Amino acid sequence: MNITQEKINNLNSVLTVKINPEDYRERVEKAIKTQAKKAKLPGFRPGMVPSSHIKRMYGKSILVDEINNLLSDSLNNYINENKLEVLGQPLPKVDDSKEFNWDYNDEFEFNYELGLAPEFELNFSEADKLPYYQIKIDAETLESRIKNLRKSYGKMTNPEVSADDDVLYAELIQLSPDGSVFEDGISNVASVRLDTVKDDSIRKSLIGLKIGDSVEFDLQKAFDNNAAAIAKVLGISEEDAGDLQSGFRLTVKNINRLEESDLDQEFFDKIFPGGEVTTEEEFRAKITEELEGMMVQNSDQKLHNDVIKFGLDKVQLDLPDDFLKRWLKETNQNISDEELEKGYNDFAQNLKWTLIENKIIKENQIEIKYEDVLASAKQKLDAQFRMYSPQALPEEQLTQYTVQFLQNKENANRTFEEVKGQKVFEYLKSVITLEKKEIEYNKFIELN
Repeated sequence: MNITQEKINNLNSVLTVKINPEDYRERVEKAIKTQAKKAKLPGFRPGMVPSSHIKRMYGKSILVDEINNLLSDSLNNYINENKLEVLGQPLPKVDDSKEFNWDYNDEFEFNYELGLAPEFELNFSEADKLPYYQIKIDAETLESRIKNLRKSYGKMTNPEVSADDDVLYAELIQLSPDGSVFEDGISNVASVRLDTVKDDSIRKSLIGLKIGDSVEFDLQKAFDNNAAAIAKVLGISEEDAGDLQSGFRLTVKNINRLEESDLDQEFFDKIFPGGEVTTEEEFRAKITEELEGMMVQNSDQKLHNDVIKFGLDKVQLDLPDDFLKRWLKETNQNISDEELEKGYNDFAQNLKWTLIENKIIKENQIEIKYEDVLASAKQKLDAQFRMYSPQALPEEQLTQYTVQFLQNKENANRTFEEVKGQKVFEYLKSVITLEKKEIEYNKFIELN
């Protein structure tokens, strides 16, 4: 067997594989004998089918299989031995001028296109600067959080007249085009939250109502054609809700209002049971501290995104785009040309960043141990379990669940990549210069 490589350019090459009869005959004969021992054919006892009979009946298909296996093994060995960094997988280059007899005496020649990873240098240093935002809570965000807390611990009342943010417990009846009640039409009694009504004019028409008052309106317009919201209010399927065109009459049966809790000691103790908050000033300071603590994760995520963008801009990489597009098309045959072109840029950017990550890991000898992967998966599973139960799982049981989770190859690979990405992020944070900048939360949101 002979394998040669012809470099087209720095990113593309062609492998030519030449196979002689002596390269495959022994493999084929062995495969035929193995098949003969397993074959169950009429007129022959199990395991006693002559090899010549198997060769006559299935010889050509066995030859094809063994040539394919030999090709696969040979290509992988050649790539590994020559330390070729390939992208995707080798693509067979079709040559219609070549025809084979498949008669055990053929000399085969196959050509494969390779996409090669680009060579590039890393030069991250302290001269590289990125902002690291320390998020401060603005007055509007603070007031919104306090209002939500006061409502969460508030009490329900039933005022005589509806106001903004109230909930109307009402009967809704479908109307005919002439305004009369639609016979055998839709009717339902449900709660309608005024803050979910999207149309301003319709929401205003629902303010100032008393029990027994009625209003006619376009339900599709009220909820901005949101089939899910309409289906919930009418108690019908989303499919039916999407097709509705008629108007509805809403008749108020009751008005519910969630009154905000007073900013008193009883309320403070519900939020902070330890008794460390005794004044409104202390309460606001404590809520601000908690919110800003939560914002650290937002700041880290912003920095993570900025690091990736900065790295991709700094390290210029070229890819064998034409080859990769052919490979993607070959491995995803249901994808259209339009979908391929639309999604290729994101694919290419992710691939470039993976190449950068791998080089950082290799050049800086960053280790990713099983203990790191286990700890990451355990932390994720612990957070998921806590969503359903405030009581943490015993450590031994959590570890057992984590080990089972990682026995799934897809889960293990995904967690490994997450740990790798985090280690690269931590490395770059230690190399480049982070310029700390204070910013109010409402301004920070505008950056994203």
